[in-house]
Amino acid sequence: MLSTLQQPPRSLSRIPLHLKPLRSFFTVASASASQDQSSPPSSQILTLRRALLCRQTTATQLAESYISRLSLTEPHLHSFLHISDTLLRDAQLIDRKIEKGEDVGPLAGVLVGVKDNICTADMPSTGGSRILENYKAPFDATAVRRVKEKDGILIGKTNLDEFGMGSTTEASSFQVTANPWDLSRVPGGSSGGSAAAVSARQCMVSLGSDTGGSVRQPASFCGVVGLKPTYGRVSRFGLMAYASSLDVIGCFGTSVADTGILLHVISGHDRFDATSSNREVPDFSSQFTSINLVESKPLKGLKVGLIRETLEDGVDNGVKSAISGAASHLEELGCTVTEVSLPSFSLGLPAYYILASSESSSNLSRYDGVRYGNQVFAEELNALYNDSRAKGFGPEVQMRILMGTYALSAGYYDAYYKRAQQVRTLIRKSFKDALDDNDILISPVAPSAAYKIGEKKNDPLAMYAGDIMTVRISLLLYV
Repeated sequence: MLSTLQQPPRSLSRIPLHLKPLRSFFTVASASASQDQSSPPSSQILTLRRALLCRQTTATQLAESYISRLSLTEPHLHSFLHISDTLLRDAQLIDRKIEKGEDVGPLAGVLVGVKDNICTADMPSTGGSRILENYKAPFDATAVRRVKEKDGILIGKTNLDEFGMGSTTEASSFQVTANPWDLSRVPGGSSGGSAAAVSARQCMVSLGSDTGGSVRQPASFCGVVGLKPTYGRVSRFGLMAYASSLDVIGCFGTSVADTGILLHVISGHDRFDATSSNREVPDFSSQFTSINLVESKPLKGLKVGLIRETLEDGVDNGVKSAISGAASHLEELGCTVTEVSLPSFSLGLPAYYILASSESSSNLSRYDGVRYGNQVFAEELNALYNDSRAKGFGPEVQMRILMGTYALSAGYYDAYYKRAQQVRTLIRKSFKDALDDNDILISPVAPSAAYKIGEKKNDPLAMYAGDIMTVRISLLLYV
């Protein structure tokens, strides 16, 4: 495990870590890439691929550069729980394939961070929990396997709120991750480590998981691109279950192009996941267009609905200003932007937390010190169960298990869990009605900017309220 958070030097805390440069061979590659006007110039992945194939750099040089980057930034950010022992060896294998003239995959040489609730066979997979400390899965998650098959290189496992339960990454059992833009603030959660790592240029892209906003919210807080795929688009095999009807594996990148390339690699049906979609995976990268080739109104005719309830009381003025600015920019590009109302908006948050907690209480019952999880010695079986779970789970996980167990209990099932499922249906209908009249809907990701570390830790209801913008989309189950 990497060391716990310490107060960063005052001089470093004033410098956004994502702005400190990597070694400059990317500048050379970018110069040649700029000559190709048909490709998205902001794609690190495409730029790297050209540099590798033209022998302007090597995967080993890139890996060494990122190792140096980690040594600079990681003592202050704490984005990673584990760093790969085979990083340089994996990079050398890519270089040998290129030297021999062999075909390499679209992620050749790309350094990929993986959230630590996604299983990897060659590194620990702890879920950010003491109950799985030092656990090594015997297999790779399907998303991880597909990254490796396309010659991506795993740089390490990123920090998270324990089992994905949290919005700040402060609920990790091992360390607190800081925001690269301001080390006194949180990076969001639960995929805060994955978002911070991409923002600080500790890796090119990363995998996270999103149950109620855990990719979208930290992406917003850290200033990177975060994408939550449709449920079923990416296999959940190897993702530690929190709420099975809500969980998805998502992507982080510094550009839409890189995020789309990563999504294309990990998408597709998987025989190990019955909920994965059989629908054909489109080539997302084929839809990218260079800014040099688009007309002045490239989005002409697109109907955009701005969700009125996301700009009402409780939303910071800065957030309102940012979303209004984005709407104005869309209009400049040719869109027609109108306000839409979702009457069920306020119902999404309580419905989500009842459903997610209920499913988590069932999913986490396997961690009992016998089937899964570290075992505490006890003379009686009940004491073994109780002590293993009490010492293995943190307070946030324990609280959500209790909430879910209560909602599923015989006397309260109809009043809570069943009612929440009915509300879920109403929310789906309201979104369908809005999308009948609009092509897309837009809203802020959160009602405020990133919180100060410790600001919400002792006020869980305030932290849950911060998810109000994202949880409703998670309730729209489509396979």
